[in-house]
Amino acid sequence: MTATVALVDDDKNILTSVSIALQSEGFMTRIYSDPEGALKALLENPADLAVFDIKMPRMDGLELLRRLREKTQMPVIFLTSKTDELDEALGLAMGADDYISKPFSQRLLIARIRAILRRAEVSKTPDAPDEPAADPIIRGRLEMDPARHRVKWNGQDVTLTVTEFLILETLAARPGVVKNRNQLMDAAYQDDVYVDDRTIDSHIKRLRRKFREVDSDFNAIDTLYGAGYRFSEE
Repeated sequence: MTATVALVDDDKNILTSVSIALQSEGFMTRIYSDPEGALKALLENPADLAVFDIKMPRMDGLELLRRLREKTQMPVIFLTSKTDELDEALGLAMGADDYISKPFSQRLLIARIRAILRRAEVSKTPDAPDEPAADPIIRGRLEMDPARHRVKWNGQDVTLTVTEFLILETLAARPGVVKNRNQLMDAAYQDDVYVDDRTIDSHIKRLRRKFREVDSDFNAIDTLYGAGYRFSEE
């Protein structure tokens, strides 16, 4: 069944180019340059997933998400600028599923849309008798549920984006084993999407910060300079 993606951005060039790219990949699109109009339309008829710009006049993406979350759990990806870390954190706390910094690769956006739609489908589909759900990953104080994209540390929820989840899952799958940046990029960015080494470093930094919000002594992700990263099971 074809998925419908709603795009909300006051930049009509972005709306047009992203809509064309999504349609070429088989998606249906609905585009909105006015957040208030988007809110009314999406409350009446939610899409399968929405992509919101954060910085928009009259109603920003955070307010749009807040008001939508009163009625729907439709997956949402934010488009942000590189200086919007506070807005990213607020958006994730309010229930956004991921964020991508501008300028962005359309292939990366499409890859993230596919990943989130797959996870949303798994979460709402009962497990078939002959297809057991993926086993949870338990490593010391870390608990990960890949089927439902849930993470806990010391029993407390930690909200991760799809990219961050995939990186952590790769590290936690084999505690103590060093994963270099190329291996982590292959795990987190499929469909031959190119990213540079610094992108992985930024995700690791964000992962540590999020875990330290629930445990200030968190140090389970080690950096081995010149080699990569590893997860240390306590």
